[in-house]
Amino acid sequence: MIRVSKLTVKLGDFSLQNVNLDVESGEYFIVLGPTGSGKTVLLETIAGLHPVIVGTISVNGRDITSLQPERRGLGIVYQDHVLFPHLSVWENVAFGLKSTGCPKRDIRPKVEKVVRLVNIDHLLQRKPRGLSGGERQRVSLARALVIEPKVLLLDEPLSALDPEAREKMQRQLEDIHRRLNVTIIHVTHDFEEALSLGKRVAVFNKGQVVQVGTPDDIMRRPNSEFVAGFALSRNLFRGEAVGSEDDVVVDIGGVRIKAQTALKGAVHVSIRPEDIFISRELVRSTAGDCFQGRITDVVGKGSVIYVVVDVPPQFTCLVSRQSFGELDLKTGMDVYITIRTSAVHVF
Repeated sequence: MIRVSKLTVKLGDFSLQNVNLDVESGEYFIVLGPTGSGKTVLLETIAGLHPVIVGTISVNGRDITSLQPERRGLGIVYQDHVLFPHLSVWENVAFGLKSTGCPKRDIRPKVEKVVRLVNIDHLLQRKPRGLSGGERQRVSLARALVIEPKVLLLDEPLSALDPEAREKMQRQLEDIHRRLNVTIIHVTHDFEEALSLGKRVAVFNKGQVVQVGTPDDIMRRPNSEFVAGFALSRNLFRGEAVGSEDDVVVDIGGVRIKAQTALKGAVHVSIRPEDIFISRELVRSTAGDCFQGRITDVVGKGSVIYVVVDVPPQFTCLVSRQSFGELDLKTGMDVYITIRTSAVHVF
């Protein structure tokens, strides 16, 4: 288990402020946030690269706050690989073992085991400059894993890869985690990456943890405007909640939406675009609301399409390309949108 307690770190004008996190043993934990939010500073502080002003860091009950990086038993992988260009793949992977004083007789079997695990055993005599981005990242991963770390720290390991290499590397990380059961803290700014890999997610903003939860919590139950926006809720409104506990509606600028909440008065509402059903005809349902509106914008995103419907206010709906074609949707067309009460999140 990794416990970060009341952590404060200052680097120039930037600081981490009172950061508290618990990561379970064997967990794949995501640290998510925009550029400059403090994600990498947190990772490097856990690794021992920045001094701690206040607070503690412990691994499996052992306080490592003041330990030198090489004594913490942690492995770190950066997005830019940081490989030694003059060394072969074999020498790069073995470097950590040699620098920590591993007996010479143990180096070869350890290296052979990990290079097979990450599928680079055919690259051992090559130099980093002759490798693809995905291959270099796997070498960097092997170098971190070969020392058998208690915790693996990943700093945006997929961000510099092309889409195909990114998908392959993501599957490999999932496989490594499953086979080794190693504790992983993975830093990213990519929300979809967080959803795919993480068991739990901590959202960072301006050096602080603003929400911790499962990917579903972050996606469907954000606790702030920032988290809702960063999680791509797209439909984020301010409104007034009125009514009894079992019959609450939120007025969001003239449109009244049923909601399941105990909150009253001024609130925020978020509705994910995939939870809004769009149709050419009125849908009557006791489980939600149906509104008529006009399509004002259509944005294609590969296999899915975002359709903006002005009621008003404007709602962004997500439909598959197939559904979009079957409904024959066009800008300027009058349509209906249906929103399930259970899909309306109020905070």
